[in-house]
Amino acid sequence: MADRLHSIAIHLLRRVRTADVEMGLTPERASLLSVLVFGGPRTASQLAAAEQVTPPAITRIVTALEEEGLARRESVAGDRRLVRVRATARGARVMRAGRRRRVEALSTLFAGVTDAELRTRDRAAEILARALERPPAG
Repeated sequence: MADRLHSIAIHLLRRVRTADVEMGLTPERASLLSVLVFGGPRTASQLAAAEQVTPPAITRIVTALEEEGLARRESVAGDRRLVRVRATARGARVMRAGRRRRVEALSTLFAGVTDAELRTRDRAAEILARALERPPAG
C-alpha cells in the first residue's frame, strides 16, 4: 500500500504541477511562498526546517521572492537579531491563484466518479490528513 500511495502521490503532483507554470515561479519559490501564505510568517530557520533545506538555500529563495515583490523580511519586535519573512499581498494573490488552479486540476480528475467513490475519497483524505498531523517516525 505504501508503494502504491507513493506512486499515486507523485503522479498527482505531476498532474497539478502543470498549473504552477502560470505562477511563473520555480518549484522551490512556489513551495516556500506557499508556507508563508498558508502558514504565516516564519523565521529563516523555521523555513529551512519546513522546506528541508539549508539556511543559505532559504536566504537565496527569500531574496528572489523579495526581488519579485512576493515576500519581505521584517524585524521582530523585542529582538533586533531576529528576522521574520512574510508574504506580501501580491505574493498571497499569486499563491491563492496558483492553489485555485491546482484544485481545479484535481477536481477534473474526479469528474464522472460515483457518489460512493467520492465518499471513499473524502474518507481517505481525512485519514491521510490525520496521519500527516503526527510527527514523522524516526
